Amino acid sequence: MAMESKVAVHEDGPPVVSWVPEEGETLNKEDDDQVKDRGQWTNKMEFVLSVAGEIIGLGNVWRFPYLCYKNGGGAFFVPYFIFFFSCGIPVFFLEVALGQYTSQGSVTAWRKICPLFQGIGLASVVIESYLNIYYIIVLAWALFYLFSSFTSELPWTTCTNSWNTEHCVDFLNHSGASAVTHSENFTSPVMEFWERRVLGITSGIHELGALRWELALCLLFAWVACYFCIWKGVKSTGKVVYFTATFPYLMLVILLIRGVTLPGAYQGIVYYLKPDLLRLKDPQVWMDAGTQIFFSFAICQGCLTALGSYNKYHNNCYRDSIALCFLNSATSFVAGFVVFSILGFMSQEQGVPISEVAESGPGLAFIAFPKAVTMMPLSQLWSCLFFVMLLFLGLDSQFVCMECLVTASVDMFPRQLRKTGRRELLILAIAVLCYLMGLLLVTQGGMYVFQLFDYYACSGICLLFLSVFEVVCIGWVYGADRFYDNIEDMIGYRPWPLVKMSWLFLTPGLCLATFLFSLSKYTPLKYNNVYVYPPWGYSIGWFLAFSSMACVPLFIVITLLQTQGSFKKGCAAIKEDKTQGHSEAFWILASSSPPAFLKRKPCHQAPGYREPVKRHSGPTLSSQTPKANALHLKAGQMAEGRLRCPHLPF
Repeated sequence: MAMESKVAVHEDGPPVVSWVPEEGETLNKEDDDQVKDRGQWTNKMEFVLSVAGEIIGLGNVWRFPYLCYKNGGGAFFVPYFIFFFSCGIPVFFLEVALGQYTSQGSVTAWRKICPLFQGIGLASVVIESYLNIYYIIVLAWALFYLFSSFTSELPWTTCTNSWNTEHCVDFLNHSGASAVTHSENFTSPVMEFWERRVLGITSGIHELGALRWELALCLLFAWVACYFCIWKGVKSTGKVVYFTATFPYLMLVILLIRGVTLPGAYQGIVYYLKPDLLRLKDPQVWMDAGTQIFFSFAICQGCLTALGSYNKYHNNCYRDSIALCFLNSATSFVAGFVVFSILGFMSQEQGVPISEVAESGPGLAFIAFPKAVTMMPLSQLWSCLFFVMLLFLGLDSQFVCMECLVTASVDMFPRQLRKTGRRELLILAIAVLCYLMGLLLVTQGGMYVFQLFDYYACSGICLLFLSVFEVVCIGWVYGADRFYDNIEDMIGYRPWPLVKMSWLFLTPGLCLATFLFSLSKYTPLKYNNVYVYPPWGYSIGWFLAFSSMACVPLFIVITLLQTQGSFKKGCAAIKEDKTQGHSEAFWILASSSPPAFLKRKPCHQAPGYREPVKRHSGPTLSSQTPKANALHLKAGQMAEGRLRCPHLPF
């Protein structure tokens, strides 16, 4: 069917292209049905809690407080908040707004914005897939500890258990000096419970050993819970998060009250917050701040785009994004008081410096905290509360990440996967596949594999790399002003100019600098800072990292090669044409003609066309022509409200 296209150009602004269906086309009805099939959040609170559940997870408890202590205490907040305002909020908002504007998951959203950069969405799907395999392993460990807490005496308290060795020493019955003297020759019951009872760890990754069937059952239980949280899409996810996203805060408050009332808590909090401004000279401090922002905000993982795609079109995603970013950082800050008040208590009880008890990652959750609760009255109660909090912090992050992976898949193949019952089957298939692959991580040598996933597959290097392409695509290729027009059409006003300046300059500059510094300061992974992986182990790690990052340049090359004409012509098409504008470049890169969802007549020719209502003061539209829809004011004046065509899908 022949399509008519017109581009209206104004000398003082970018072109605006509007299309409507030819007579007899039913694209508008099909698009409406598609939105209904995808579903939407029942209310704003479901969206807010779902995003909060995704971004507020284990990293807030076991990573941020340790980074503060390690990088100069209160001084760490200087680089942290620089990255927070220049990278965190702008990229977070960009991804949410992108999903809300396109009503698509990560892959199809980027494909619609700019086919040349569709690899960004595919890279995020790769990262989500890795997260779904290994992140849930932490829940299996937490379940194991939770079940072990229902005993008259916590099993990691004494050295009289079957898994203990002759090197086990109950340090609670020894002085601090003795503990330090024998630290190289003896181990604690907490460490032996973790390594010998829970993990059954082998000597290295070359020896995977047998499957830990208890962990396999805990992993199965976690996957069953995850499946039923999302099997009905946003209808079920939106209801579950009312509990899973709020309950951890109750646990956090209880543990905070208990922590600050312990002896030695004050010293721990001082170590946490005491500023050491000289540490700001160390570039590593700035790198840690940047990577922590991207970790904790779930940026470049595709989750924010997918969750935003279920919003109503006129939802104020700008306000929501800012509120969620502050909530996330505030949670991390409060969690630091919980962690270091308890570590201060441990330091005083054992008579050792706090540096010897400070841990991060799994070491904090499964060694330091279990050891701390053994020193408290009602230790079983505090153990249960702590691991229940860990479970819910991890569970909502896991099932929301799973929901985002499913959303991306369904949006890529809507006709095949939106039929009745097929979405549920897709979720089941992904859950079963991820569970089977996750069994590798609950073998006796599975901890070594887990560390490879954590250190390489979802590392800060990958996230920083993708973030550079995201902001370049929106800020420079698609156009920051153009995206601001889209946002204004959704929320009714233009966001703070600093956000746009960040997309154009601050975010790409800081992210690129941090990315390059991370590469220059790369140190190979060591388990417990002792075990060195074999060369093939590091090769697997780098393969996991490059498998996501390679998607972006790979699909740029593929798109250019698929362009009709010479390769040189395809490369030239990416440059802005002052006559044809950005959109023409995108069409050349994607195919020989405009995409299907843009193959439409100008809006003014559509049946039932109505005169637009102006949002701002400005010149009057002179005629109902395509040029009228492309009218822009001169620089320095308020722009006319963008004329939204009711026939466009977004």
